Amino acid sequence: MKNLLKKIFGSTDKSKSQIKERPKDWNLTISDLMNELNKGKRKQLNEPELTWAREYERSLIPISYRFPRKGDLYQSKQDQKIEFLTAWSAPYTGSGKAILHKGEKIWIDSDPIEKEPIGAYALPVDYEELELRMVPSSERNAGKYNGFYLSIDTKVLNEKFD
Repeated sequence: MKNLLKKIFGSTDKSKSQIKERPKDWNLTISDLMNELNKGKRKQLNEPELTWAREYERSLIPISYRFPRKGDLYQSKQDQKIEFLTAWSAPYTGSGKAILHKGEKIWIDSDPIEKEPIGAYALPVDYEELELRMVPSSERNAGKYNGFYLSIDTKVLNEKFD
């Protein structure tokens, strides 16, 4: 799962010169590709489609928006559904959805992979409190559970956070 997340958020072993140019009519996002995968329309996610989807998503981000950087602190402007990921001491990454409440703060704890990322990983400032509320106890109490973190799109950080 970690390799899939690296593919989605921009880490690739292929140089840009090896990837074919995105077709002018390409309009699929990473979410679109994931939906196709989940519905059985795709068997896997590969290049160059992943790069094209990231490029397309990046093209949808207004030029006035700020891209996340390590150390950034954000405060939620509203109650909002977010996606979280669970880390494990095993070759597995879990996920879930939860509500981040208005006023709750998150911070970007590491540099994004790309200069202009379509999203970033973040940690809640009140980590323990949110972990108790968001991550099911069956996961938190599992022997190989190793914490959780948030995955948030750049557009969402600009539109729904201060």
